[in-house]
Amino acid sequence: MNIHEYQAKEVLRRYGVATLKGGLAHSPDEATKVAKEIGGSVWVVKAQIHAGGRGKGGGVKVAKSLDEVKTYAQNIIGMNLVTHQTGPEGKKVQKVYIEQGCNIAKEYYVACLVDRATGRVAMMASSEGGMDIEEVAAHNPNAIIKVDIDPVTGLIPFQARELAFAIGIPNESVNKAVGFMMGLYKAFLEKDCSIAEINPLVLTKEGDIICLDAKMNFDSNSLYRQKDIVEYRDLTEEEPSEIEASKYDLAFIKLDGNIGCLVNGAGLAMSTLDIIKLHGEAPANFLDVGGGANKEKVTNAFKIILSDPNVKAILVNIFGGIMKCDVIADGVISASKEVGLKVPLVVRLEGTNVELGKKMLKESGLNITPADDLTDAAKKVVAAVRGGK
Repeated sequence: MNIHEYQAKEVLRRYGVATLKGGLAHSPDEATKVAKEIGGSVWVVKAQIHAGGRGKGGGVKVAKSLDEVKTYAQNIIGMNLVTHQTGPEGKKVQKVYIEQGCNIAKEYYVACLVDRATGRVAMMASSEGGMDIEEVAAHNPNAIIKVDIDPVTGLIPFQARELAFAIGIPNESVNKAVGFMMGLYKAFLEKDCSIAEINPLVLTKEGDIICLDAKMNFDSNSLYRQKDIVEYRDLTEEEPSEIEASKYDLAFIKLDGNIGCLVNGAGLAMSTLDIIKLHGEAPANFLDVGGGANKEKVTNAFKIILSDPNVKAILVNIFGGIMKCDVIADGVISASKEVGLKVPLVVRLEGTNVELGKKMLKESGLNITPADDLTDAAKKVVAAVRGGK
């Protein structure tokens, strides 16, 4: 689950991470009002969407008067903001965050994340913070310093101090940087984050260490114990089909291809996506119906897949362990009849009650193409998309 910058800063402030004064606005007039309340003579108007790269896309502007605050807010609210993370379709901006300006002396980068290679939380930092951090990671990886954190001890001040010195924090500001990093790590751990990224972290000319921008993503499996984080969920930022799928406990992610996939098991689902790509087409979604799917769940999965106008064929790939093939077959038949299926459907079943499941599909009277194995299924669904060629 993702949250907005202004929400991430609300979380981080609870852990002693220094941020600037700011407020949310949904209209130009509200933006002007917020700027007046903040005070000062310089403000930053920031688009709030679930994507990075907003500055490069024109979604972050520095205003030096209240008139400029209003003008920038007017330009940004309602714009379709395209960044390297939104894709070419972009995202519509519905609100802006107005933040006080500060005297920036130097920009840095700090982040906490799960390092899958070590199985531990890692803290990364760089002296090259700002909008081009991705290029730094690609072309100068040595500029990014990483420390692995022992889960028993957690981040210790010595490690944070080493990081601060390594990225060039001035001696007189090191203690502030250490406190900042300790707070960031604690927030990451207690809020079940998958990533907590500060870019940039800035050193001001007054020697303060400030979070200028923040990104926090959370492990969706932990949200049952993070009620305050769930309240931050912004459904307008999420794909409608993914929201619909969550109502039925379906693990669904929309993709850009034209072959809809209904699979049980995340590993098998990933393999299904891969083999479709291997044979020259692209999957339209990742969809894991889970081990306990019933007819209703399968029917709703079909409806969600078919809500995508790009879908030209569907591949059902089921290995019946806990899941029984006849239950899936019943769901496929029911869903096909209910939604009036008009695209080619290829079904590969294997496992518990497989012969019964195949028999049910064959006798359904529906135009269903059976497949013997995963390769056969991929070839047949790709051929169906290409008009049988």
